Amino acid sequence: MRLYPVIMCGGAGTRLWPASRPSRPKQFIPLSGNRSLFQEAVLRTQPLVSGGGRIIVIGGHAHRSAILDQLHDIGVVAQVLLEPEARDSAAAMAAAAAWTEQHDADGVNVFVASDHHIPDHGAFCEAVRQAGEAALKGHIVTLGVKPTEPSTAYGYIQPAASDLAPVKQFVEKPDRDVARDYIQKGFLWNSGNFILSASTLLSELAHCAPDVLQSARASVNGCAGDVFELGVAFRSAPKISIDYALMERTQRAWVLPVDFQWSDLGAWDAVAATGEGEFGGHIFEDAEGCMARAPEGVVVAALGVRNLAIVVEGDAVLVCDLSRAQDVKKVVERLRKSSPQHIDFVRPEMETLEVGARRFREWLRLRALPLWSSVGQAENGAFAELLNLDGRSVAAERRARVQARQIYVFAQAGLLGWQGPWRQNIMDGFAYLERKFLRPDGLMRTLVAHDGTPLDEGFRVYDQAFLLLALATAKKAGVDWGGRAEAIAHEVRKRLLEREDDGGAIVEAGDQPYQSNAHMHLLEAALAWSEVSDDPAWSAIAEQVASLATTVFMDSKTGRLREFFEADWTPASGEKGRLVEPGHQFEWAWLLARLHRRGGDQKWLTAAKALFDRGVEGVDARGQVAVDALDEEGGVRVRRARLWPQTEWLKASLLLADLCPSEEKRFLLEAARAQRAVWTYLTDDGLWRDKRLENGRFIDEAAPASSLYHIVSAFTQVVEAGTLGDGAPSLALS
Repeated sequence: MRLYPVIMCGGAGTRLWPASRPSRPKQFIPLSGNRSLFQEAVLRTQPLVSGGGRIIVIGGHAHRSAILDQLHDIGVVAQVLLEPEARDSAAAMAAAAAWTEQHDADGVNVFVASDHHIPDHGAFCEAVRQAGEAALKGHIVTLGVKPTEPSTAYGYIQPAASDLAPVKQFVEKPDRDVARDYIQKGFLWNSGNFILSASTLLSELAHCAPDVLQSARASVNGCAGDVFELGVAFRSAPKISIDYALMERTQRAWVLPVDFQWSDLGAWDAVAATGEGEFGGHIFEDAEGCMARAPEGVVVAALGVRNLAIVVEGDAVLVCDLSRAQDVKKVVERLRKSSPQHIDFVRPEMETLEVGARRFREWLRLRALPLWSSVGQAENGAFAELLNLDGRSVAAERRARVQARQIYVFAQAGLLGWQGPWRQNIMDGFAYLERKFLRPDGLMRTLVAHDGTPLDEGFRVYDQAFLLLALATAKKAGVDWGGRAEAIAHEVRKRLLEREDDGGAIVEAGDQPYQSNAHMHLLEAALAWSEVSDDPAWSAIAEQVASLATTVFMDSKTGRLREFFEADWTPASGEKGRLVEPGHQFEWAWLLARLHRRGGDQKWLTAAKALFDRGVEGVDARGQVAVDALDEEGGVRVRRARLWPQTEWLKASLLLADLCPSEEKRFLLEAARAQRAVWTYLTDDGLWRDKRLENGRFIDEAAPASSLYHIVSAFTQVVEAGTLGDGAPSLALS
């Protein structure tokens, strides 16, 4: 038996105001101990998945951060399903069951509320396992808690027998006299926990609530990754509880009596009863039966009072007789009319795409470009490989690709209206490239020493692609060295095509003859040249490389693109052959989308969207950054996150938003996320951190010049998308 606990994170907990608010409901705050109720629920169910199951968490999109942060704090990995909007418990349970069925046809779900207090984890797990055996026989088992008092806060269950038995009836919350009568007749408290196989739930919903089932199934289509936002179909599900949709109609309902401590902590009196509800060191003088909670640094002093809950938040204080705790909801309703700002905590607004784009512009023209055009280039024209975070150049070996990339950067800056010395940067940079990197055959050597001494005469397709891109962009900006730019480019192209195999691929030097990354940048260069030259050979190269991407590099079924291949075009052996890079998923998507925009061929756009969607799988849900690497199945391989994938995420999002009007909103939301991710790397001084660790910290190291190519390319797409929105001439001084 494989168990799949489902932690249900719905509910607002209005009776626990002012601590519980819509943006931070009661399940995410510590009410009985140091952990939140949600964390306790996860840890309580964790032993149940040892047989091969998995914990599933389903909650609202608004609580994404709380869910992920709190899972991370207790070191638990779960499958998280996020609802686009609340549709009550029936739809949530159906979606979780549909996910379970997709992964395990025999899986048994354990639906538990995220806000219940059950101190005895062992007794709970023992009861669930017993109920699970009955669930395998097709029963829907709920846990009925033996009452300790005639409570009016809970619904009741009438069992057919004293042990595990069919349910005779469910009844709503009674008054105290009726509750007392129920207890005498053997009724149990309805705990709201359900144990049943996923197939049973889905089968019963097909009969009792087919609309719920249909919406739920559709919402999990294409589910991938540890965090998945349920599809738009979820919004069409009827808003109905599982009690009304199924439990009061099914003939399969059974109940297992349990005798452990249980509470739904529905009001402050229940919290006080746990004995663990206080926060802070408070003073009680001649005060009995009181509970106080307050933020750190705030002391509550109570004198001569009895049976009170005193709850302090930054914007509100509740003083409540514990016997009236259930009436706090009345206070909340009055607040909705008289002081609605106190219903929820004020949440800081995330930076919009437009505002972020303007900040991006100012950072580039006033910080980054002035720094890299001066300190970032030596008097002999050589571009720096690295700048320390204090702005000093680092003596390092010089790579051909960086020299070419920086020429592209300043050419593009000129095209965008930057009024710095971009033209001189290009002229000096190319003069150095020509002196130190160009070989007699017209191709670039790979590496020279800091002083320009050749260190590696080797050939890299990757490097030549950036030379071609630099030349095309410089020519577009009006710098072509008296017509030499195109002549040099033709010679480089000739040499590259001499290395073309029968399938149209360019054979790379070294132990990996075929690499998708080198071809990607060759496509970028070919597209750049097709914009500034009438030579049809450039368009032919672009089409050929794009065809390789969609037929060889990219898996047609999954949309994931491999990086390294053997001579027979099989994926490289070992880990290299399994590598999938989210940043390259986005970068290829952007390039294929550009190819579609130029020629109108729908197949390139279709492929671009598939690549993009698989790239999004690599966006860390908690950190909101694109990680370095996935495997061929979409699982995270390396959680480190470099700067450059964020820029490619931004580029692809903006271009696809422009090309796909029906999905514009989705892609613009992705663009806003990506732009905010980029900003976490940039410093106020025009520099950047390159490598972000899983814990959110950055490796303390110099800023690599190679990233400026990605940054400027991303900003170029920002300008093309019209995101600045103020009519200002891009990088020109306003």
